[in-house]
Amino acid sequence: MTSIGLDFVDPAVEASVRAVLASVEDELHSCVASADPMVTEAARHLVEAGGKRFRPLLVALGAQFGDPTAPQVVQAAVVMELTHLATLYHDDVMDEAPVRRGVRSANSRWTNSVAILVGDYLFARAADIAADLGTEAVRLQARTFARLVHGQIAETVGPRSGVDPVAHYLDVLAEKTGSLIATSARFGGMFGGATQDQTEALARYGEKMGIAFQLSDDLIDIASESAQSGKTPGTDLREGVPTLPVLYALASDDTDVSATRLREILSAGPVTDDDLHAEALCLLRESAAMKRARETVRSYAEEARERLAPLPENSTRAAFESLCDFIADRTG
Repeated sequence: MTSIGLDFVDPAVEASVRAVLASVEDELHSCVASADPMVTEAARHLVEAGGKRFRPLLVALGAQFGDPTAPQVVQAAVVMELTHLATLYHDDVMDEAPVRRGVRSANSRWTNSVAILVGDYLFARAADIAADLGTEAVRLQARTFARLVHGQIAETVGPRSGVDPVAHYLDVLAEKTGSLIATSARFGGMFGGATQDQTEALARYGEKMGIAFQLSDDLIDIASESAQSGKTPGTDLREGVPTLPVLYALASDDTDVSATRLREILSAGPVTDDDLHAEALCLLRESAAMKRARETVRSYAEEARERLAPLPENSTRAAFESLCDFIADRTG
């Protein structure tokens, strides 16, 4: 499972996780079906486009501290992935994104209205499945969804006067990404039958890992020469999305010629001119801001590792720790 950075030392754990993920894949295809063929096609659009399945992975791995064959484990993983997929349909409308996961986005293939409604449909399917898991699962999914929405609102509105843009950005990531990954890890523990202390540790791990995971994706958008992130490199820069390296660069008081030139380009807003875009990417890749952003990713990955302390030192914990190493190392 090297594509998602997981290093298994126990073949039995690897086989168990793969079995859960295979069942999740089957369930995802079947549970989004509708009596309306167009709804089915649109709802399966991103399911069939693939993806890392990072959230189901954490459910499957967290369940290893109990019984990963418990039937509710697969259902919990499906709830998490459906919730995530629903947010992608909505995000693409808000971002006016033409491509998602290497295929045309739902909003560009159909319309914004259809994409929004399909996202709503997926949220509804996730809630329906969560109801089968019990009241606590419904409550947790609803609270996670509320955090996701809070994060999206905060991102859309931007930092208020007097608020540090970097702190605001990290808070947005905690709400938009950390919350769902934390609940995914928690669900794994809950429905696998781990102890309360273990389940809480998994949730705390997931919160920090979620932030590190998203930050590393943002850095890959700048650092990669290929579409490693599923987008054309520098997409965020072209769209004026202020990711962490950009925020660090704008906040810098470095008088170096390169740092000054970089601030000049970035302060003008979205970098849509091809020549300026190429120059900004080159400057960012070699900047102190990029180095600082990499250090921030590592610090969150290490914080995630520290949250694993209450868990038994076994091959499952080692797999969780390998994710910390992968996230820290994937951005250079």
